[in-house]
Amino acid sequence: MSTGHSTNRDTSLGPAYQAFLHHLASVPPGHVCTYGVLAQLSGCGRGARLIARWLSRLPDDSRLPWHRVINARGQLSLDKNSASGKEQYQRLLAEGIIARNGRIDLAHYGWPKAFFTSL
Repeated sequence: MSTGHSTNRDTSLGPAYQAFLHHLASVPPGHVCTYGVLAQLSGCGRGARLIARWLSRLPDDSRLPWHRVINARGQLSLDKNSASGKEQYQRLLAEGIIARNGRIDLAHYGWPKAFFTSL
């Protein structure tokens, strides 16, 4: 999912970045989290775009589950025809996450559940 940027400088971004890495690693297989929820969990408030930027800077060989992060409408934000978009879709499908009409049911697959119970 990398854009080729080095992540060496990202480790110095402080506690919010470290919290982002921790919470991203915590999203369990078979579940998804939104950019906005991941931002809230990481202490970034409404920093969904910041989360997207950090995700785009993960190295290609990252073992973090970047593919489990989707937008608030339950859709993949990556272009479905791009290599990364196809990879994200296939990884989610392999985990049993099904998109119906281009949307993933956040009430069913959303993590942590507390953020998605009222959907």
